[in-house]
Amino acid sequence: MKILHINAINDVKSTGRICKELAAVHREYGHETRVAHSTGPVTEGSYVIGDAVDVKLHALHARITGRQGYASRLATENLVREIERYGPDVVHLHNLHANYLHLKTLFDFLAVRDIPTVLTLHDCWFFTGKCTHYAAVGCDKWQHGCGGCPLLKSDIPSWLFDRTSEMLADKRRWLTAIPRLGVVGVSDWITTEARFSFLGQANVIRRIHNWVDLDVFRPTETATLRERLGLTDKTVLLGVASTWGEAKGLTAFLDLARSRPDDTFLLIGQLDDMQLPDNVLHIPETNDARELARYYALADVFLNLSEEESFGNVTVEAMACGTPVLVIDATASPELVTDDTGVIVSTRRLEDLAYGIDRLLTRGKAAYRDACVTHARTNFALHERARDYLDVYETLRYEKVRNAL
Repeated sequence: MKILHINAINDVKSTGRICKELAAVHREYGHETRVAHSTGPVTEGSYVIGDAVDVKLHALHARITGRQGYASRLATENLVREIERYGPDVVHLHNLHANYLHLKTLFDFLAVRDIPTVLTLHDCWFFTGKCTHYAAVGCDKWQHGCGGCPLLKSDIPSWLFDRTSEMLADKRRWLTAIPRLGVVGVSDWITTEARFSFLGQANVIRRIHNWVDLDVFRPTETATLRERLGLTDKTVLLGVASTWGEAKGLTAFLDLARSRPDDTFLLIGQLDDMQLPDNVLHIPETNDARELARYYALADVFLNLSEEESFGNVTVEAMACGTPVLVIDATASPELVTDDTGVIVSTRRLEDLAYGIDRLLTRGKAAYRDACVTHARTNFALHERARDYLDVYETLRYEKVRNAL
């Protein structure tokens, strides 16, 4: 089988690593795979869509007109020609909202050519007018048409116009025209949400959890790293994000640090220049998975304070390294955690967070370690999830045979 992935980024960061790992396992099983992408390292067999100038022009067009995904026509026409040359049996769509695709051109091509198409819901964008998440603002307009967007200027921003109703109607028309469409949610939560949208009409809609590379994310010796960072005999509370901001709970994290001066808080990820509490250690984002795994293993508790998680890779990565987790009771986070692997707290309020942390620290990391590792290995193994995706691909390919009978 020939499989083509289309994603904003290749090889690195969460969705880039997902594409890379999924493609690698499918190649082991004898399939041929390629990744078409806008940014990220150029790897063997990958295809770069457009260029940096086109992305900047697309972003400007989106901010002025309020329509994202309506520029980059030439880059997308070139991609379509590349798809025709490659002749994939399945096209797998990941994150498309990064100012690099003319959506109508791509979706019309997939519909007219009747190519089995799978889209993975890494966030909510496929079934909203433009936003990637809406839970924190309590918006359900995507269920009946969008418009009056509460996230107009903050999530894929528009400077002037609210085109969300138009964009949602376009997505509905374009995607439902694809004869063989599969929808995969990366959690029970987002899969259920999608069923209430127009994507509920898809030929296949199912949940396939994300995974972690269990050869990389596992318990390791961390005494040397603790000594190098000056953390020997310190209680370390860890947070990891690609980019830190309010969506990831930055303010709550810093307020918590100020309230617990005897603990050390380790923040990994991009962070605007600011004055941090003395007990907060910031480490810039790393694309080295093995380095990240050492930080997870070093921590006494991992904190995921996001209220909007489609899945929560960082939560599972921490558990795979033997570290108990604290998550907020919102969106997908609670379905990843058991009583033996961590704590679910109601809100980001300091009293809730303190209660959860104290509960974990009182019991101690050693009491959670084995259960965390077992939970990760039992439920979030790469090869099993890769086989789940092959099942979806084959189901969609079979649809054409069945419909021809």
